[in-house]
Amino acid sequence: MFWHTTRFCIDLSLPKVMGIVNVTPDSFSDGGQHADVAGALAHCERLIKEGVDILDIGGESTRPGADILHPDEEWRRLQPVLTQAITLGVPVSVDTCKAGLMQRALDLGVDIINDVHALTGPGCEQVVAAHTACGICLMHMRGDPATMQSQTDYDDVVLEVADHLQARLARMQALGVADERITLDPGIGFGKTPQQNLDLLRRQGELLALGRPLLVGWSRKSTLGAVTGRPVGERLPASLAAALASVVNGARVVRVHDVAATVDALTVWQAAGGALTSTR
Repeated sequence: MFWHTTRFCIDLSLPKVMGIVNVTPDSFSDGGQHADVAGALAHCERLIKEGVDILDIGGESTRPGADILHPDEEWRRLQPVLTQAITLGVPVSVDTCKAGLMQRALDLGVDIINDVHALTGPGCEQVVAAHTACGICLMHMRGDPATMQSQTDYDDVVLEVADHLQARLARMQALGVADERITLDPGIGFGKTPQQNLDLLRRQGELLALGRPLLVGWSRKSTLGAVTGRPVGERLPASLAAALASVVNGARVVRVHDVAATVDALTVWQAAGGALTSTR
């Protein structure tokens, strides 16, 4: 299975590591650590040395309760980092939900659009469909970061997430977007309780029936704190366990903060004979 993007055809026969680069002062885990251009680019280069497969660069926090950022400010943060990141030799994803910023990023040559709203914002579908090659990640979330944790009343979270992602996938197909450009993300921590997040992990195989690769992000999430009692800065072992469990259950891409540790964990798992669950 391959993920076709603007410049790269990413081989997903083995799991890939997407490294998080937050160019923000207020992200839940590492806000402010890479908020300036030099710091963000140094972080990109470090992640590449650690073995990252994809860089995911975002300029707006999506932590629970976060406010919506003005597009001009978001682009001010993103533009210089993206401009340099696309010269580093790995696929570059932009984490944004605004059509104008998607277009600007694609004009620069960015490879992937990673949208927590699954391209439901005004104009987003059209921007991506008009591009002939960019990769797409469609994520499930109810509401927005300011309201999502008040919208956790599911009858069956796995079935409802699957239905939403299926509808968004069908919509992109109807717009002429090739399946090979699309990955799906169940949105761990986005409008779900800890138990619902764990249900999504435990029953993740059910999402494989949608037929597209799964991209999953558990890194340092609050559910891991609820399970272990650890604060956000002490969740590396739990993050590694969740990433490996996701991969065992069929995820093809894991989105993480701690790239070196995740790469090592996956390397040992593969050396021990680890195998991916296939999509149906």
